[in-house]
Amino acid sequence: MLQNFDYNSFDLPVAEIISEVNKHLSESNSLIIQAPPGAGKSTLLPLALLNEPWLQGKKILMLEPRRLATKSIATRMADMSNTKVGDLVGYRIRFESVVSKNTQLEVITEGILTRMLHSDNALENVGLVIFDEFHERNLHSEVALALCREVQEVLRTDLRILLMSATIDTPTLSELLGAKVIQSMGRQYPVEVFHLNEVDEYAIGEDTARQIIPLTKKHEGDFLVFLPGQGDIKKAEAVLRKALPNDLVLPLYGQLPPGAQNRAIMPDPAGKRKIVLSTDIAETSLTIDGIKVVVDSGFAKSSKFDPRTGLSRLVLHRISKDSADQRSGRAGRLTAGHSYRLWTKSVENQLAEFRTPELLEADLTPMVLDMKAWGQEDIREMTWLTPPPAGTLHLAEKTLEAIDALEEGEMTPHGREIHAVPTHPRIAHLLLYAKKHGKLGLGTDIAAILDERDALGPDAGVDLNLRIEALRRYRDRGVTIPRIKKIEKLAASYRSMFKIAAENKPVDPWMTGLLLAYAYPERIAAARPGNNAQFQLANGKIAQIGHRDDLAHESWLAVAHVDAREGMGKIWLAAPLNPKDLAPMLKTKEVMEWDRKKGGLIAHTEVRIGAIILGKRPLAKFDSSLAKQAILEAVKEEGELLLDWNDEVIQLMNRVQSLKKWNPEQNWPTWTMANLCDTADLWLEPYVSNIKQNEDFKKLNLKEILTSSLDYEMQKELDRLAPKTLSVPSGSKISIEYQENGDTPRLSVRLQELFGLLETPKVNDGKIPVLIEMLSPGFKPVQLTQDLKSFWTNGYFQVKKELKRRYPKHEWPDDPVSAEAVRGVKRRN
Repeated sequence: MLQNFDYNSFDLPVAEIISEVNKHLSESNSLIIQAPPGAGKSTLLPLALLNEPWLQGKKILMLEPRRLATKSIATRMADMSNTKVGDLVGYRIRFESVVSKNTQLEVITEGILTRMLHSDNALENVGLVIFDEFHERNLHSEVALALCREVQEVLRTDLRILLMSATIDTPTLSELLGAKVIQSMGRQYPVEVFHLNEVDEYAIGEDTARQIIPLTKKHEGDFLVFLPGQGDIKKAEAVLRKALPNDLVLPLYGQLPPGAQNRAIMPDPAGKRKIVLSTDIAETSLTIDGIKVVVDSGFAKSSKFDPRTGLSRLVLHRISKDSADQRSGRAGRLTAGHSYRLWTKSVENQLAEFRTPELLEADLTPMVLDMKAWGQEDIREMTWLTPPPAGTLHLAEKTLEAIDALEEGEMTPHGREIHAVPTHPRIAHLLLYAKKHGKLGLGTDIAAILDERDALGPDAGVDLNLRIEALRRYRDRGVTIPRIKKIEKLAASYRSMFKIAAENKPVDPWMTGLLLAYAYPERIAAARPGNNAQFQLANGKIAQIGHRDDLAHESWLAVAHVDAREGMGKIWLAAPLNPKDLAPMLKTKEVMEWDRKKGGLIAHTEVRIGAIILGKRPLAKFDSSLAKQAILEAVKEEGELLLDWNDEVIQLMNRVQSLKKWNPEQNWPTWTMANLCDTADLWLEPYVSNIKQNEDFKKLNLKEILTSSLDYEMQKELDRLAPKTLSVPSGSKISIEYQENGDTPRLSVRLQELFGLLETPKVNDGKIPVLIEMLSPGFKPVQLTQDLKSFWTNGYFQVKKELKRRYPKHEWPDDPVSAEAVRGVKRRN
């Protein structure tokens, strides 16, 4: 317990709301706190809640998005409570835990909580889970929140959840969670914001550095400079150290050793001015003393997953407005400050309000395995703040099937073994295979190299074996290469996990390739005949390596890193493969395809590894279901050309799409041409048995098929809400033209047939007035209106003059409202 702790003795603004927070958490199990940087929400608030009765002596867990912030905040809270880290306050990050039996407040990285939930589904010893800096919307925090809410709803209504942030879309979040928002105004000093010249995105480091130099003559105090990545930081550092020899230019990013990170965070003992060059690691949580000026390049780098390629890549992008505000606020923590934004005001107006949740852009393979282990059959049914993309979820499930972690949607025993290893499922699968075949020493080295940045760089070639040899030389003879020490630290963590000793003997290059192939089966690559250094990957992509690379002339490769370029990709890291080792991965498959050029079915048996076809032979007999599947696949890919989308079909689709837009609460299907092609198996499958050639597709009556796919009640509602025709005073039934995107439907009718109609006709239960296109007796457009009453009063008499001149033999009454409507030609008397 925390004895004699007086939170009011700390001069931190969050103290003003602690009593209100405590009162609310004693009565409710969810809360959102919005407080600016420096208010004390990440340090004073958790300590102040430790002794509250509603906790019932249980722990507080606080999640942080970054490892550096996790350790820094735990250390700060230990200082504030006059205890040591690991006693009352502890922390856990991957492969490092500083806690004890006395620990009541644990600061943890977000992925740790998911692991804790799997070992203790109800979090029995936890009373409060705090999600700090939730605005970052990291994947792990989204997953952990979804799981904690499940625990609240099913097992533990007494489990409290507290979300905290400085910049967040609180109204939306409050509505989704059903939680109150408490704000701390903080004590942010005024920050004057300026816009300077926009940086060149191809020279961000150098451009930013050049704009900083004159600012150092204008302002005193330390500078905090935001740059997108380590490479940009190094380029800016080189420029600034040369131009400002009397200042201390310090980098700050996640890959730095702890000592270098602390040097950037703490004041310089000699009193020199610091210019801290940081990634977005300094955007939240970390407090860097002495900062009075912020310079923001306006860019960041994020890992984005491409479902089309199954690969993640670092992407340079503009930051959002909330991120820009968060960065500027760092200049006003201690005194009034200045923030310089290296972009124009017009660019700022185009920035997104809030950052994109990582859930929408990440590889979801680890998350899907986590949810399966949790026992969640359908991940899509969970309560998400932002639902995960269906395509990325499907790809994650396919990846887990490829590494034998899932079978028909169910977790396999091997999948449970994979889940028990705290790393990406691909790497866990590699390690378990290596263990099974007595190659665990090699496996742990490969896993560590894949987890970290490349120690040798692209100039060394793409062969992974060169990296393993460098790592082993470092261990055996102390040969040091930049970044190799960090890789060895991670390899040692893996060895400790499996309780094995390091190996430094020569590497079997074929075994390296085989282990890689088990981690990335879809990236097994075969050399393309006649295309030097080009390879066909099992996932269907084509990629190449440099012609002079040692692996350029290999027949087979296992590829670890390949970029996601359109067309020809580039291989960055791979190992040679012995094709004889691939025998267990060979699959024989009966394939039936529709030949779209000739118009017919092609059936054959293929021996393949993924998309790499090693041989094929004609198939004399085949399952009729395969034929249907091939035809439906042809519709998915080229249905817009194959099927007869005539005007009647288009109008039927537009009617349904209009009702879907007008009545979102009703369950109308999505009937765009693209979506209907994509879901052909759901509505077209019973009608394709007799398709033999391309012309047969045109014979399908799509109007009848689509209509029959609606149940009887929906068909009646369709005719009632979006009728095909409207009756006009002349007795004619006029077709309504519905629009593709649900815009106002149009009624094209001769003006004389509307005489006597005062009110504009409406559809959709009288909610949507049609747009009337009035036609002349010769069916030429003369007027558009949605207000028939106003037209008869005003516009008609202007139109009448022209029509009377052009059609003098027709009757044009002075009082159209009381006149008789005519279908044919009623001549003047």
